[in-house]
Amino acid sequence: MRICPFWQYLFRVIFALGLFLDCREILQADDSQFLAIAERSFNQARLQYEAQPQSVRAAWEFSRACFDLADCATNKSQRAQLANLGMSAAQQALARDSNSAPARYYYGMSLAQLAKTKTLGALKLVRQMEHEFKLVSESDEHFDYAGADRNLGLLYRDAPSFGSIGDRTKAKQYLLQAVELAPDYPENRLNLIQAYLKWGQHEAARVELKKLEVLWPAAHTKFSGPEWASSWADWNHRLEEIKKRLPPSDSSNK
Repeated sequence: MRICPFWQYLFRVIFALGLFLDCREILQADDSQFLAIAERSFNQARLQYEAQPQSVRAAWEFSRACFDLADCATNKSQRAQLANLGMSAAQQALARDSNSAPARYYYGMSLAQLAKTKTLGALKLVRQMEHEFKLVSESDEHFDYAGADRNLGLLYRDAPSFGSIGDRTKAKQYLLQAVELAPDYPENRLNLIQAYLKWGQHEAARVELKKLEVLWPAAHTKFSGPEWASSWADWNHRLEEIKKRLPPSDSSNK
């Protein structure tokens, strides 16, 4: 299942001051369709990992499946258990291949899931996520549709600037890089538009929205199938919310 893809997503970690890195704004944990897809992928990945315990790929694919299923968790205990499974599998992969960008990426993603179960304890995990995603960005910037840059942009955008790593300049840098690296991936441009709205940069948001609407039909074709259902549910909702929030341009009022 693709969530934020990594990710998909990002995906939000729970801070004492708020949420970030949560790409599934409307998907409920009890949604049976998405849960069934996540469970099926998890079971398949687990069997593959158990059959090939020395396989780096099997390990990071299981870590990804743990992340996806954790996104459907109904309580912190379930989420933490799956996050720890995902972290362990990713660490096993990195022990065999320290240069594996996918393994490091899903280790960072599992850290994000674990952080969702914390309050103030999430703050120290943010630095770890930042470190992992920077390494992925340096080694394979295209992985998961520029997933490392996408997640760094969200971290810098949504983390508090006081006592954490929040930084608008860095957020804009990485969100723009993600769009440049994977311009046809809807998640990247949605994140950038929402950042512009958060910062009150409405004209920049309108420009990106027009570009997003142009690529939208082709994206439906490219990112199709059951594994993308949860992503499209999220993306469609976010697109509608963006349109509601974006005030009319000055020219439209003349």
